[in-house]
Amino acid sequence: MTRRLTLTALVAGVLLLAGCGSGQYDATPLPGTTSSAPSGGSTSAPSSPPACVNQTASYAPTGPNPAPGAMDAATYMKKIQDRGKLIAGVSADTLLLGARNPVSGQIEGFDIDMLKLVSTAIFGSPDHITLRVITAAQRIPALTEGTVDIVARNMTINCTRWQQIAFSAEYYHSGQKVLVPLDSKAQTLDDLSGKRVCAPNGSTSMDKLAEFRDVIKVGADTHTGCLVMFQQGKVDAITGDDTVLAGLAAQDPYAKVTKVRAFTAEPYGLGIAKTHPEFVRFVNMVLEDAKADGQWKKAYDRWLAADLGPAPAPPKPVYGRSE
Repeated sequence: MTRRLTLTALVAGVLLLAGCGSGQYDATPLPGTTSSAPSGGSTSAPSSPPACVNQTASYAPTGPNPAPGAMDAATYMKKIQDRGKLIAGVSADTLLLGARNPVSGQIEGFDIDMLKLVSTAIFGSPDHITLRVITAAQRIPALTEGTVDIVARNMTINCTRWQQIAFSAEYYHSGQKVLVPLDSKAQTLDDLSGKRVCAPNGSTSMDKLAEFRDVIKVGADTHTGCLVMFQQGKVDAITGDDTVLAGLAAQDPYAKVTKVRAFTAEPYGLGIAKTHPEFVRFVNMVLEDAKADGQWKKAYDRWLAADLGPAPAPPKPVYGRSE
């Protein structure tokens, strides 16, 4: 128990240090505090959305993108260019994907590298980004309320969310697993009957957790909030995408991610407002170029390879969605 409490203090210390970092973004709050990011609105969609043939189908690029600094008039890209900054909703405590470096104060990770590709395509530089820290539950409201241009926060593409926002083509394929104590014999959620399992509110991980009636569901603002409760003994396990859980396990030597195959498919897409399909097409061309010229693999090798193994082939884009 002493070692667990020590680790809890370390996690909390990192979060507090993160709040001192400089940069164009706000600090991720400790669990239970109020975020400074946009929060209004509900993330729930209609209970019976229209039929969705292929959830990963996005808008096809119309051709090569314009040169950086030369965005076409009357497009959302031109508006971003004229503003001088791409405004993005991100996580600051999801290690490997989007987390604040406690030494440099910068938010970094695989998701952040995807945003840098978009910034470079618009401005010719990866540094024209304002990062706004949001929780999982704030991803859709941030887009529908127009407080961000794009969301890169390990966001699963699904048919329900397509009713509210638009998505890029898939840029990473993840899957849901379970994190448990190092000495636990549990492998799946079925093995955790009567146990307390944490997932972030407003996430597909929580949606899936709700299907397991014998599990005691515990919500948090973020997966880091789940990790703090796990280390304090307030929950027995955490469920989430394998990418996220790998980052949590890297912070706690007394935790492990189960080795069984993921029990969901989680295709990640960059979230964009439904009112800007031309921006979706632009971003899809950026992703195509990155997958073709090795930038996608370079980002994977930098952030994910050590914990998730050699880079797989990047997801192939699926198009066919009409405006």
